[in-house]
Formats: sequence, C-alpha cells, structure tokens
Amino acid sequence: MEPILEIRDLNTSFLTSSGEVQAVRGVSFKVEKGQTIGIVGESGSGKSVTSLSILKLLGSTGRIKSGSIRLHGEELIGKTRKEMRQIRGRRIAMIFQDPMTSLNPLIPVGEQVGEMIWAHDKSISKEERRARVLELFEMVRIPEPVKRLKSFPHEFSGGMRQRVMIAMALACKPELLIADEPTTALDASIQDQILKLMQQLQHEIDMSILFITHDLGVVAELCTHVLVMYGGLIMEEAGIDDIFERPMHPYTMGLLDSIPGLHQDKSQLLKPIPGSPPDMIHPPKGCPFAPRCSYACRVCLEELPPYRQVSERHRSMCWMLAPDAPSEGNPFKGIGSKGAVI
Repeated sequence: MEPILEIRDLNTSFLTSSGEVQAVRGVSFKVEKGQTIGIVGESGSGKSVTSLSILKLLGSTGRIKSGSIRLHGEELIGKTRKEMRQIRGRRIAMIFQDPMTSLNPLIPVGEQVGEMIWAHDKSISKEERRARVLELFEMVRIPEPVKRLKSFPHEFSGGMRQRVMIAMALACKPELLIADEPTTALDASIQDQILKLMQQLQHEIDMSILFITHDLGVVAELCTHVLVMYGGLIMEEAGIDDIFERPMHPYTMGLLDSIPGLHQDKSQLLKPIPGSPPDMIHPPKGCPFAPRCSYACRVCLEELPPYRQVSERHRSMCWMLAPDAPSEGNPFKGIGSKGAVI
C-alpha cells in the first residue's frame, strides 16, 4: 500500500550572514496510514525544519536544496504557493508549539477556526460554518462550546488554547497531522490530557500523526515508530519497543540514560550527554555525534557511516555496527555482523 507521505534524501538549508546552515541533510522516511511517528532529538537537530519543509513554510532564508516530498505519490517540492495553500490545512495540518503566538489575540477563537473552514470551502454558509466550529469544539472537549465561540484567546488557559489549535488543525479532516512540540509549554497534567485527546481524535478521524518532540516520555505514550535525529540526520529509526529496549545508536542510548527513572534512587545522578551539538554551517565530514561519543573511533570522525538494517523496521547509522568493528568496548557486539548496509 502506498504511504501517505514519503520523504527521500531531503536537504534543507538556511542562508545567514555567517554562512549556509545545513539544517537537514539527506533525511528519508515514510508515514503510513494511521501511523503515529515520533521525531526526537535535541534543539537544532533538524526536527522542526523537516516538518516545515514538508509544508514549505521555511521563510525567505530557507530553501529545499534537493530531495523529494511526496503526498500519495504527488510531488510537493515543485508546487506553487497557491497550490500549497490548497494542501495546507486540507490534506496536511500542523499544530505549533506555542498556541498563544499562533492565535490572533484580537479575534474570537470561534471566528478564527471558522476562517480555516472558509479558506478551503467558500461555498459554505455562515450558519453551516458556525455549526461545524461547534462540532469541532465539542470534539476537542471544550466546555460550554456555544459560549466559548465568542471568547478571545486570553480568556482561555494554555491547555484550552491548545485545544482550539487542534480544532483548527482538524477543521478540514486532514490525512496527516504534524504536531511540533504541542505540549512543551503545558504542565504535566494538561500535557497528559492533550496527548490522550490526540490519540482519541486520531482513531475517530483515522489520520496519521507526525509528532515532533524532545521528550522521549511523550514518544513512549503516543508513538508507534520513532526517528532519532541529530546534526540534521536520522541517527536511528525503529519501532517504539526497539528504541526503548534495544537502542542501536550511542546517541539514542545517551538520550535514554538522561531520563530519570520512576523508581530511581534520588542519590543517583543522571547521565547528561557531554559536549555540544555540531556547527551546522560547517558540519563534520564524519558522524556528527562522534565528538560527544564515548565509543568513537578514528573512522567515526573521518567518514559518515552508512545505515545498517538491524531488523526489518530498525536501522541505525553507526560504525560500531560494522562487521569489522572492534569488539572490545562495543555496546553492539555480536549484532554488527547481522546488519546489512542500506
């Protein structure tokens, strides 16, 4: 079955006064119907730029240098602004990180959601539009929806504003929802409510979700498949169980080690990843994680490793998985010989 979204060898850069920032370098992945994929990594790893590239929302300094972005086999990279406006919201919708900056503070929220519906269907009457907004508010569990139609964003809590953003994103029943860290600004209890709401709505509408976050705990709760990004590259890609139980990249292992355990001894210190992310104006020629990796060899600094297929739906970019990798101190000893280069 053809995937909803297929990205091949995507390269996206930003032109700055200091030089060209190579934010995304050769990213490839697929999103199947009904699938929830998480993209995780530190700030600056290329997560958000990947999602903005899909919708061509990069701004004046950003550009897609090469690659392919296909929606049901239809290439998006060559689309005009007018053509992309027909795709945004209707076929692919996006929820941004901060709902307060995404909503107009001077316009009632009901009117803002209604504008999204009208933008894609000029034939709909004002009464039909109001009924649809009410239906959406009920769907995202906004209490007293009739009263709330005329409320302004400042009259809503952070969690309720995010529900409005979800309602707006779902207004045209998109096939794919991109959520860019939608719960970061919310406290833990509200975050949990929003995640559960998204799960429920996904089943009701039968859509796919691309969830961008730096929080592996959120990924564990919501996603079925995970892409681990660093330095503009996908370091590892696997199902949710494999990522947590059988990580096959030192960066993934470092992310997992930095998470506090539920029953962890309070006297036990967390293990932060030492060092800093790479300079993406001058990205390293080898593995971008090598300067911070305790397993790095000379080849890691000099040459970018190929992807190795660990299992059918699990791949990793690490020289420690090579058949001729040193066995001493190798966290993946006995696994590299099974991995085929892809």
